[in-house]
Amino acid sequence: QVQLVESGGGSVGSGGILTSSCLFSNTPYSSYCLGWFRQLLGKDREGIGVIDSDGTTSYAELMKGRATISHDNAKKTLYLQMNSLKPEDTAMYYCGYTAFPSLLMDARYFESWGQGTQVTVSL
Repeated sequence: QVQLVESGGGSVGSGGILTSSCLFSNTPYSSYCLGWFRQLLGKDREGIGVIDSDGTTSYAELMKGRATISHDNAKKTLYLQMNSLKPEDTAMYYCGYTAFPSLLMDARYFESWGQGTQVTVSL
């Protein structure tokens, strides 16, 4: 079973920068997709961006230009760097894995999730 363990997140003032990491393991296939999503309480999980095993990325308009996704396959780690953070970016952030390597940013296609990390942006 694919396992994802997140770290990072935290609290920052408006305009700040935060980086989150996601250590992934037990991926059964050489081709896959990893993604970052966020979720507000009572809301659906929404995509920030995805990256496939070849390093191709795709970003949602949600944080386009303010989020950068990368991964280090040797370290089995996925990264999310967010800058120019706004209070409305406050949410739980999750990394996800899917064996469906199509760069779809739909949470329904992701089969494994990290535990989530809280990001809080203050005024």
